[in-house]
Amino acid sequence: MSQHNPAQPAIAIIGTGFGGLGMAITLKQAGYTNLTILEKAGDVGGTWRDNTYPGAACDVQSHFYSFSFEPKHDWSRKFGLQQEILGYMHHCVEKYQLGDHFRFNAEVASARFDDQSNRWTLTLATGEQLLADVVITATGQLNQPAWPKLEGLERFQGRMFHSARWHHDYDLTNKRVAVIGTGASAIQFVPEIAPRVKQLSLFQRSAAWVLPKPDRPFKPWEQTLFRKLPAWDRLYRYLIYWKNESRALAFTRFNGLLEVFANQARREARKHVTDPDKLAHIIPDYQIGCKRILISNDWYPAINQPNVDLVTDPIESIDEQGVQTRSGRHYPVDAIICGTGFRASEFLSPIEVTGRGGKSLNEAWQTGASAFKGITVSGFPNLFMLYGPNTNLAHNSIVYMLESQFRYIRTCINALQKYPGAAMDVRQDRQDRFTQVIQQGLQHSVWSSGCTSWYLDENGHNSINWPGFTFTYRLATRRVDTADYQFLNPLHSDR
Repeated sequence: MSQHNPAQPAIAIIGTGFGGLGMAITLKQAGYTNLTILEKAGDVGGTWRDNTYPGAACDVQSHFYSFSFEPKHDWSRKFGLQQEILGYMHHCVEKYQLGDHFRFNAEVASARFDDQSNRWTLTLATGEQLLADVVITATGQLNQPAWPKLEGLERFQGRMFHSARWHHDYDLTNKRVAVIGTGASAIQFVPEIAPRVKQLSLFQRSAAWVLPKPDRPFKPWEQTLFRKLPAWDRLYRYLIYWKNESRALAFTRFNGLLEVFANQARREARKHVTDPDKLAHIIPDYQIGCKRILISNDWYPAINQPNVDLVTDPIESIDEQGVQTRSGRHYPVDAIICGTGFRASEFLSPIEVTGRGGKSLNEAWQTGASAFKGITVSGFPNLFMLYGPNTNLAHNSIVYMLESQFRYIRTCINALQKYPGAAMDVRQDRQDRFTQVIQQGLQHSVWSSGCTSWYLDENGHNSINWPGFTFTYRLATRRVDTADYQFLNPLHSDR
C-alpha cells in the first residue's frame, strides 16, 4: 500500500459496513485494485455485525435496503432481520472477491496528511503505519455506543451492557431488568425480552412516536416471482422508493401532513395499552417527526404487560443494587441494559484526523460538523467521507444515498488521475455555500420544531439530516465539478 503508482493510487477504506463494501466494489469495478479495507473488528458488517440484540431488524424494506447492483430475490420478509442482512453482506464480499483487500482487527487511531508528499499516514492502534494516496472513511454514524451520563454507573454490581454490545451469555430469564432508553433499539428488544424476565423497569426520558410496521414473511411464490421476473423485482424496488420518497415533503416543508401519522400512532396506543397511567405517558408531547419515528407491531402490547413498569421519573443515580429516581424511589435490579443509542454527531470518532498545516478535524468542526455534499472537508485533501454530515435520512434508505456517494467519489479519483501526484481540496467558499443552503433548508424542517434529539449536537446544530429529496442529492453528486476544488502539487516529488 505504500508504493505509489499513478495508474493505481493506494486507496484506504476505513470500515466494512454497507458504505465500505459498496465503495470497494464500485472502485474495483472501475479498475482500481490497490485497495486496502481496514476494519477494527474481526469481520465485516458494521452496525449489522455489532447489533445482535434480540429482535434486531431494519426499518427500511429489504428490497430497498440493498445494493441496486446486487439484488436479492429471496428476502425472507418485507423488513430484513439482522442475521439475513449480515448474510447478504457476506454474499457481496464473496461474489465481488473482496477478501484479499481486508485487514481485520486493524483499528485506525489517527490519519495525518503530509503537505510535502500529498499522502496520508494512517496509524493503527497497534502503532503500525500505512501510507495512502486517498482515504475514504466508511465508519458510519451508528458505531460508537452512547452510554448514559449517570452518577454511580460504575458502582452497579449486577450485569450491565449496551444494546449494541449484547451479552448473549447472560440469561435474562426470571431476572429483574432495567432498560434505560426507549429509542429504536429498545423498541425492538423490549418486546423480545419482556415475556422472559421477572420484572422489567423501562426508564423513559421521552416517549417515541411508534407506527405499525407493515411487515410479513414473503410467500414462496413471491420469492419465485422476484427471481423469475427480475423486472418485477426492479419495479417492486422502484415502488418502495417513491412511496418512501413522498414523505420527504412532510418532514421538510409541510409538517402538518405528519399529523395523519400521529393520529395513527395514537389509535394504535389506545388499542393495545389498557393501563391508563401507561397510556398517558406513552404518547409524545412533541411534534411527530422531530425525533426519529419508529415502527413496531409489538411495542405497545409489550408496554401493556403487567410485568413491565414504565418509569418516567428521571433517574437520579445508579447504586450497587439498582436504580434510584429523583422522587426517591429505588428499583432493585439484576441487570441494566442501556438502549441509549449512539454518538451519531461525532463523525469519524475516535480517529484523530489532521489535515493541511497540522489543522485537526476537531478544530475545523468547532462550531459543528459540515462537509461539501457531505463528503469532503476543506483543508483535508483526498479525504472522502461516506455517510458524512447532513446525509442521514428520516424517510428513505441510506443505501441509496451511499450509492450516490460511491459514484461521486469514483469521479473524484478519476479526476485525480489527470494530475499525477496532486491532491484535491474542496474550496472553503464552496463548502460554506453548500452548508448555508443545507442549514437554511433545515430551519423549515420538523427537526427544528423544538425537541431535543440525536439529530442535534450539544450546540443545537443539526449536522445529521439531509433536508430534501434523495433524488436531488443524487443529481448533485452525479459527477464532480473540478471547479469546486483546488488541486495541490506535492512540495517534493520523491514519491
